[in-house]
Amino acid sequence: MTTKISAPPLARPTQPKYRPPPLACDAHCHVFGPPEKFPYAAERPYTPAEPAPKERLARLHAHLGLARAVIVQATPHGVDNRAMLDAIAASGGAYRGVALLAKDATDADLEALHAGGVRGARFNFVRHLGGAPDPGYFDRTVQRVKGLGWHVELHFDAEDVGTYRDMLRRMPVACVIDHMGRVKSDGGLDQPPLRMLLELLRDERAWVKVSGAERVSASGKRPFHDAIPIARALVDAAPDRVLWGTDWPHPNVPNDMPDDGELVDLFAAFCGDDGLRRKVLVDNPARLYWPEAT
Repeated sequence: MTTKISAPPLARPTQPKYRPPPLACDAHCHVFGPPEKFPYAAERPYTPAEPAPKERLARLHAHLGLARAVIVQATPHGVDNRAMLDAIAASGGAYRGVALLAKDATDADLEALHAGGVRGARFNFVRHLGGAPDPGYFDRTVQRVKGLGWHVELHFDAEDVGTYRDMLRRMPVACVIDHMGRVKSDGGLDQPPLRMLLELLRDERAWVKVSGAERVSASGKRPFHDAIPIARALVDAAPDRVLWGTDWPHPNVPNDMPDDGELVDLFAAFCGDDGLRRKVLVDNPARLYWPEAT
């Protein structure tokens, strides 16, 4: 099949000026392929221009000073989570995962994913990635993962945060909103999608990732400083329930390909002091993904 080709990440990201603390976590990244070992899904919205295997991800994290990571299953591999599980297994406990689940996944399948380091299920509601999941499948799956102690990760278009507000209020598990809800920076701090997201964060079950600055930036130009006010508003609203990640290898970036070293420094600008940075990079992901160690 012919699909959109997603541009490759930068081959040589810069060295960040900010030094993350020990056990800092990249709480949103991906692995793709290698496709000869882990084939891409036949029905996929895009194809990576080049593989992004576990070895390359590990080198990036060593370069950036990040010790832990959460690999989030993305649509090129569909519900075949093997590349993610392989990376987790090779990490010596430093990685966790968030899976995409097949509609016919059995209890044994879910238990195997849990044993392999998965701690959440992801659902895409974004239109260019296929739109909202079947409501019945979504509700059944949320109830099933509740028994495993997992959370759900939700990827929305900004205008849909309000559309699904009632659904989010009924969630029986913690929910993590990807990429700042994709709220665009040029809408300012009083725009309805951001107000709704901040309202949602009053609920102790709601978390947000201040990742995807290139998707929030209205200019789309590195280093995406216009995303800082949105990120700061979210961090201030729920400092104990904010996560950060690179989103490497940055699939479907519309304009400038992010420099991951710059993204680490941009994160430092999201937070007012090192105590808050440590909370977002170390303490919060540890509670959500490594609860047995906290």
